[in-house]
Amino acid sequence: MNKDIKYFGIDISHLVFDVTDSEGNYNQFKNNPSGFKKFAKLLDQESHCVMEATGYYHYQLAYFLLESGIKVSVENPLAVKRFIQMKLTKNKTDKSDSKLICDYAEQVALKLWQGNSKHQIECLQMTRLLAVYTKQSTMLKNKLHGESVLGNPSKAVVSSLKRSLKHVKKELEAIETKLLLLVKQVHQDVLTRIKSIPGIGDKTAIMLVVLTDGFDRFTSGSELCSYAGLTPIIRQSGSSLKGRPRISKIGNQKLRNLLFMCSFNACKYNKACREIYERIVAKGKSKKLALIAVCNKLLKQAFAIAKSGLIYDDTYRSTLVKN
Repeated sequence: MNKDIKYFGIDISHLVFDVTDSEGNYNQFKNNPSGFKKFAKLLDQESHCVMEATGYYHYQLAYFLLESGIKVSVENPLAVKRFIQMKLTKNKTDKSDSKLICDYAEQVALKLWQGNSKHQIECLQMTRLLAVYTKQSTMLKNKLHGESVLGNPSKAVVSSLKRSLKHVKKELEAIETKLLLLVKQVHQDVLTRIKSIPGIGDKTAIMLVVLTDGFDRFTSGSELCSYAGLTPIIRQSGSSLKGRPRISKIGNQKLRNLLFMCSFNACKYNKACREIYERIVAKGKSKKLALIAVCNKLLKQAFAIAKSGLIYDDTYRSTLVKN
């Protein structure tokens, strides 16, 4: 904690955001540009605003503060929740939460929020839309299958479902094409080198580049594995609790699922991944555990290649050679 900094704990919702500062002063503002400007009058260059990542509601305020030159931290909601639980507070209101977020800011090491470039924001929006369309496509396919199982499906229903499915597929292809062009504008070199890794397909390579902003948002392969929720956690205490180690799953589920699908091909065509898989299985461990280890290896290979400016060489594990 820096005593010269005045912290502002912010609890934000759809319509309003509640603010409590280090001196205990409380205010409530509308969650719109007008409310942002009124809040800004309370701030100076020594102010540090802290809020939780609350879906979409915090973005406009966070970017407004960032563009105004105010220090901003957007914290993991789970970390803030655990801190509030530790306080054993009995009240649960927006006002009390803003006070507790301010207390949290004063007692932990905060990381400044950098935001994303306009290019990165557009790429992320497209990946989210692709996830929606993919889910809709799966639902429509399942519904078509369900109708056919009935034996006498309604022609009107089947025709409607097929038209909808055709439209969703068309939108999927259009957004995928636009996303690829957008990624290539900034990260063509990194994308090409990541795709040289056996086992990593086009969709996973694009997703990796988008989510990591060309791998600029991470400083190590281990940090990237943690982001994907692939790092192990150990549950052991005394002689009564001896849980099996498992991955945390506290991370990006979409990236984790894509990597798991890639791990099957990586075991066949990626020498380093195949050796890890065979070594773990030979020890009597489960195949699923071995595949998770392969996912970690793929991520670390991708990080090494992205940072080194080299491409993958399968002749000696993950040795890299210049283009």
